[in-house]
Amino acid sequence: MSKKVLVLGEVREGVLRNVSFEAIAAAKKIASGGEVIGVLIGDEIQTNGTEMIQYGADRVIAVEHPHLNKYTSDGFSQAFLAVYEQEKPEAVVFGHTALGKDLSPKIASKLASGLISDVTGIEGEGNDALFIRPIYSGKAFEKVKTKEGLLFFTVRPNNITPLEQDSNRSGDVSLLSVEITNLRTVITEVVRKVSEGVDLSEAKVVVAGGRGVKSAEGFGPLQELANLLGGAVGASRGACDADYCDYSLQIGQTGKVVTPDLYIAVGISGAIQHMAGMSNSKIIVAINKDPEANIFKVADYGIVGDLFDVIPMLIAEIKQLKVLV
Repeated sequence: MSKKVLVLGEVREGVLRNVSFEAIAAAKKIASGGEVIGVLIGDEIQTNGTEMIQYGADRVIAVEHPHLNKYTSDGFSQAFLAVYEQEKPEAVVFGHTALGKDLSPKIASKLASGLISDVTGIEGEGNDALFIRPIYSGKAFEKVKTKEGLLFFTVRPNNITPLEQDSNRSGDVSLLSVEITNLRTVITEVVRKVSEGVDLSEAKVVVAGGRGVKSAEGFGPLQELANLLGGAVGASRGACDADYCDYSLQIGQTGKVVTPDLYIAVGISGAIQHMAGMSNSKIIVAINKDPEANIFKVADYGIVGDLFDVIPMLIAEIKQLKVLV
């Protein structure tokens, strides 16, 4: 049976996050030929609707309001529920991001719906779809199926391949007027502690440093390597606790969960809390001078050596390859 599916598009600093396109691809898989409707919430974000359509949405509904210029669960839930009541979909898809993790349980509670969170894969299509999600800090996976009611799930970034962008694809982008009232929270200022360049949670390449980097200055070569590879820098909790870098870079059970194509762990021993945040990376390279380090158990490739010798050699080799290309 075909489904009408709502997909929440996330806009950061005027740009749609890549997870929005991954969510559209997931929605198409379970829609069974039904309608996929993008939802945009914010202030002056209607122009982003065209890009959602180019990535597979059939039409887009934008809710614009001055009170939505910064995220609050109160404001965004009012806006999304207004779209839901108008469209009455059979399924809803969010990204499993900081926003999605905060907003989806609130929406699910309001709708008295179940919620399948942190989906990393979908087997089958339509009503027969099985949703794969990690449990026990990524040490096991379960397959979940909704038997009845609203199908509501969130997708982990970098796990669902987006559809090819089609600039010739067209669809309706409309505005829905919603009165946003009785806000319990008003955001007056947002201070972000993030590194320049690629978003860590959506990076295809991550170079992460641990206590073995020994200092804040030791992260300099890691940043250079990440820049050469078009990636982002991350860190273990140990490195953050030692003040080598900001906690916004922390990867692990109490930090960010990343799933890049390439994860380079530098001077990281491989505590289970850290591996919970990166073990699903497609290719893992570990660099550590301790051959017994736990990180080698999950690594596809391991280099036993001093990172202060290995990283400069990698940087020099990559620079040479770029010159040859």
